[in-house]
Amino acid sequence: MEMPILETKGLKKYFKTPRGNLHAVDDINISIPKGHTLGVVGESGCGKSTLGRVILRLIEATDGEVLFEGDNILKYNIQQMDAMRRKLQIIFQDPFASLNPRLSVSEIIADPIRTNKLLKNRKEIEERVVELMQTVGLSERFINAYPHELDGGRRQRIGVARALALDPKFIVCDEPVSALDVSIQAQILNLMMDLQEERDLTYLFITHDMSVVKHISSQVMVMYMGQCVEIAPTDELFEQPMHPYSQALLSAIPVPQLRHDRKKRQLIRGEITSPINPKPGCRFAPRCPYASEKCTGESIPLTERSTGHFVSCVL
Repeated sequence: MEMPILETKGLKKYFKTPRGNLHAVDDINISIPKGHTLGVVGESGCGKSTLGRVILRLIEATDGEVLFEGDNILKYNIQQMDAMRRKLQIIFQDPFASLNPRLSVSEIIADPIRTNKLLKNRKEIEERVVELMQTVGLSERFINAYPHELDGGRRQRIGVARALALDPKFIVCDEPVSALDVSIQAQILNLMMDLQEERDLTYLFITHDMSVVKHISSQVMVMYMGQCVEIAPTDELFEQPMHPYSQALLSAIPVPQLRHDRKKRQLIRGEITSPINPKPGCRFAPRCPYASEKCTGESIPLTERSTGHFVSCVL
């Protein structure tokens, strides 16, 4: 088995509220080999984005470990973390809100280079910016343009170029195509896959679109209310989902053929229970059509049902 470039062990993030602790990320254990993509899926509010930010220490973890190339970066001091951030980058969901509207394209891309003092000569920085723009398919004529003058696809290409500026090894992609038109989504996804192959990049790809995650990921983790309920190789998860929540997500994928024979869509009924001080047991049980007494009272660990396929379910 390939050595992982990034692992988390018992990673948790709780937010204090007047009513107790909100369990945003609860005991997540993942392992991503170098050059691979782990897709993280689940409905809005399940903790996907929080997980990505905790891994990068944009938000400090409550407990657990984040091992990058074998070292627990949660124990790093400020100076160590500053050096580590060159290897860890993020592409944000909103390609407009994540860009400074007062800076031009060249200034946005050059900002991390100047901040980390990788290049000091102005000409070298300009050459590096042009090189990055060419890498992400952004015409040089936009070098002095501002974000509001560009469409969503070009803005997101700026975000990708900025993330690549420091030659990172690991990138958290926080729903990078969800705000784009379908045709532009395909262009950005293909660009990211090409860059991964060329630069041996490793991605944590966060999305709620099952079709997107199937296209780009080698492994998929399904999250529900801060917990991992199933994790498996992509092809196996799509062919044989085991958790009822995973089955419901996959049944919701639209099929373009009008006369296509397909299984009946599984509707998820009921409301999500409160993530504040949740009770032991399966958190999906109140909405699960197969729930029984076995699903409550005790925490249900992830169990390996086949090679690399783990699921948290008593069925």
